[in-house]
Amino acid sequence: MSVTAIALNGLLAILLLIALAFGVRLERRLKALRDSHEGFAKAVADLDRAAMRAEQGLADLRAATDEAADTLADRISRAQALAVQLDERLNRPMVTPPPAAHAAAEPRAATRPIRAPEPQLPPETPRRLRAEDFEKLLDREARIPRDAPPPSPARSSAPKETPRSRARIDDDLFEGPEDPPRPGSTFRGRR
Repeated sequence: MSVTAIALNGLLAILLLIALAFGVRLERRLKALRDSHEGFAKAVADLDRAAMRAEQGLADLRAATDEAADTLADRISRAQALAVQLDERLNRPMVTPPPAAHAAAEPRAATRPIRAPEPQLPPETPRRLRAEDFEKLLDREARIPRDAPPPSPARSSAPKETPRSRARIDDDLFEGPEDPPRPGSTFRGRR
């Protein structure tokens, strides 16, 4: 063999080793790229699942908001109807019992007025207090003794829990601590 053939074989061996080293480096980089691609695919899948959960949560929240709005609208309409009914009852004239009924009543008991039957008025014309009604009311109050105790309910003296008082308690649960008013400020805070 000649020196030229040996030199060319040596050069070829060196180039093959260099190509092998580049191939190994390229394989490592491709493996890292494949791993990062798989990690990216997992992250995208996790993000997709989180987006689906968020959409479901928004749908649930929207349904709860619609239900709360319907309940609130129902309560508002009932409150308006009760306010109208209370206004009608307050504007009805007061009727006192005849004098014969006073004699049969206990001497210490205060006379209680009896309400007249509710008049059937069209809803367009609200009932107003007339001068005669006002005079009857003043006469009735004049007949009540000044030292008569206020009428006491037959039930126990414990306060009755109402939806309004329960709502006030619920509101207190969700309110944070109140900040003390700043010196010189006229703000008195809530309630």
